[in-house]
Amino acid sequence: MTNTDADMPVGGANNGFATLGVDPRIADALSALGYEEPTPVQRAAIPALLAGRDVLAQAATGTGKTAAFSLPLLTRIGAGHKAAVGGPSVLILVPTRELAMQVAEAVHRYGKPLGLHALAVYGGASMELQIRALKRGVDVVIATPGRALDHIKRNTLKLSTLRAVVLDEADEMLDMGFADELEAILEATPAEKQTALFSATLPPRIAGITRKYLRDPEHVTVEREVVPEGESARVRQMAYIVSRAHKMPALARVLDIEQPTSAIVFCRTRTEVDELSETLTARGLRAESLHGGLSQDQRDRVMQKFRAKKVDLLIATDVAARGLDVKHVSHVVNFDVPADAETYVHRIGRTGRAGREGVAITLAEPREHRLLRNIERQTNQKIDVAQVPTVADLRAHRQELVKATLREAVLEGNLDAFRGIVESLAGELDLMDLAAAAVKLVAARDGGEEAEIPAVTPREPRERSEPRGDRPFGRERDASSRGDVRERRPEGGAKGKKAKRETAWTAATLWIGAGRKLKMRPGDLVGAIANEAGLDSAHIGSIQIADNFITVEVPEDMADEVISALKNTKIKGLRVQVRRDRMR
Repeated sequence: MTNTDADMPVGGANNGFATLGVDPRIADALSALGYEEPTPVQRAAIPALLAGRDVLAQAATGTGKTAAFSLPLLTRIGAGHKAAVGGPSVLILVPTRELAMQVAEAVHRYGKPLGLHALAVYGGASMELQIRALKRGVDVVIATPGRALDHIKRNTLKLSTLRAVVLDEADEMLDMGFADELEAILEATPAEKQTALFSATLPPRIAGITRKYLRDPEHVTVEREVVPEGESARVRQMAYIVSRAHKMPALARVLDIEQPTSAIVFCRTRTEVDELSETLTARGLRAESLHGGLSQDQRDRVMQKFRAKKVDLLIATDVAARGLDVKHVSHVVNFDVPADAETYVHRIGRTGRAGREGVAITLAEPREHRLLRNIERQTNQKIDVAQVPTVADLRAHRQELVKATLREAVLEGNLDAFRGIVESLAGELDLMDLAAAAVKLVAARDGGEEAEIPAVTPREPRERSEPRGDRPFGRERDASSRGDVRERRPEGGAKGKKAKRETAWTAATLWIGAGRKLKMRPGDLVGAIANEAGLDSAHIGSIQIADNFITVEVPEDMADEVISALKNTKIKGLRVQVRRDRMR
């Protein structure tokens, strides 16, 4: 089970979700997938969307918004469904290709019982393959704005059949410079359609979209609990940034380093709980599952074993762990970033009890870094962010354990039965070599070599030093109006030079063979780099646009990846030359 906003709990047929009106076949499938119960944004948005209302929702990543808009729309188009041949029924616009793939995966799972098909459309992938897939017919298209507009202009993405349009993470799309693309796409859609807009923030720019394209929308706001200061003071809190593909080995390595005496690992769904429990058990750890799919007798047996310390790891969902009171828990691990501060505090409150100190560890994907910062602000607690321990860290840790084990054995005594072996070998072997061989054998019992887990860079939230809401939606913005990008004309230009943007990383300067004469704007470049190379706009430095070329600063360790990505895509429909700037 993937670990994204698309996988937030959405409930099953037996705990009230079906009563919201979602197609029973989808509700049954969700129950089989192990989802527990609807989140607040789902409870508020689903009935309105099922009723055909437009929706304006303020909801951050991690609150379950993907299910909030996809489930009711799939239910609506699934009624009397026929194979989509004329064009899609739903268009979902997202800011990045990563999110497009995640949402498409979720929509595919939700729509499978109804025979509905979803397609992710984004830059960097084969245009020809996407065209063929669109011609075969799909019901839901999940697209980044630039690639969606490209298909619309080619007439390969037909909009006349659309019944609904969703703007997911709308503020993020505007921040990345997609205002013009969104305007062009929305203008091309049928007037009689349902529109849903989901955004973490609602600045005046979003209000401009709402007034122009939404009809009497239902307003949905997910209120976050204010957590009392100091509630988690005895818990050391830390987070590791790791890609989704490496979460399982990262968890195993963190547990190896931390050596918890007793730990609870929280997951979002019961399916994820079972999979994780099986994997950890196969690695030699004593792990048990606890979720709503177990009978009361099964839950009681698991808890008896956990309280008796016959189980090292309890893998649980939030619902199953409510009211859990076990005083000896040394560690709590969030296998994902919790949806809100209240859930986070509830989870980590399972450790640090009875005057003991506890440890709370969260595994976060790069794009979830801002969720951690939101939790920090609301709990007034510091969460230290670190990279996953390396193989060298693991090796050093295991060596320290071996040293401690040998020291304890010497202090314990009772070695006379083994002295004969040492004495018999001492005449032919060096005592230091003999001792090193013994240490080698002890260390070998703790596992062999492991593969390195790639380090990833957290995507820091942008600092917004000035309000951005005074610009009307759709207006072309130069770089000087963005909080995170600066356009500087060459010396002698009309605007003069602006102060160079300070970056916290070593910058490499790239040269792009297209400039002002081809009407290139900072937003075009920021959007291309963010979508094609997966680089957050906060990690894009100063941009200089000349008549015939552009220079842009990117992190040195990402430069080659950005060059490769831009060479394999188009910017404003053009293939451009990309290389390192030879003048620097």
